[in-house]
Amino acid sequence: MKTLLIDDHALLRETLAAVMAQTWPGLQVLQAGSLSEACTRCEAHPDLRLLLVDLGLPDAQGVQGLAALRACAPGARLVVVSADDRPQTVLDAIDAGAVGFIPKTSEFRTMVDAIDRVLQGGVFLPASATFGTGDCRLDESPALSPRQLAVLGLLVEGHSNKAICRVLDLSASTVKTHLETIFRRLSVSSRSQAVMAVARLGLRLPA
Repeated sequence: MKTLLIDDHALLRETLAAVMAQTWPGLQVLQAGSLSEACTRCEAHPDLRLLLVDLGLPDAQGVQGLAALRACAPGARLVVVSADDRPQTVLDAIDAGAVGFIPKTSEFRTMVDAIDRVLQGGVFLPASATFGTGDCRLDESPALSPRQLAVLGLLVEGHSNKAICRVLDLSASTVKTHLETIFRRLSVSSRSQAVMAVARLGLRLPA
């Protein structure tokens, strides 16, 4: 499996790359210091499965750079690693397709646990992201079919309904029905709330 670290601080990249290589021996860790370099790397490595990106890149406007990364690597899971962990920033990152948000103030053990959760198909969000979860009162995982979990996994990763139809070879009406059921069983009403529910419940979704 390949991952790409995107941060303009070389020391942080090297440190995190070393930790990841030691923690997951089979993981190939690539690096980029800017958004443009990251896009070039994504084009050269279409099999990338995980992107770890800082929001303070010199050639990107915060979360706006995430859209470019989603376009360059649609098959990769996107995790933000940022010093700005204000609730609105976390929410904006989720809306842009992130499945994880790791504050740079986190201890290394927390960072490793967060990455491990994402690699296993989960979602990691900081405590500041617990706002705006609507009526999400579930205390245990809802009963979802394998197909519904597949739809939820693609939704969480930021794919549109049309893209979900294409990937799973389903009709638009079928995807809509699955999403209505998923939202009802998660007690949420939006994609952002669904992502937060997945994180809180510790769900593992198919890649």
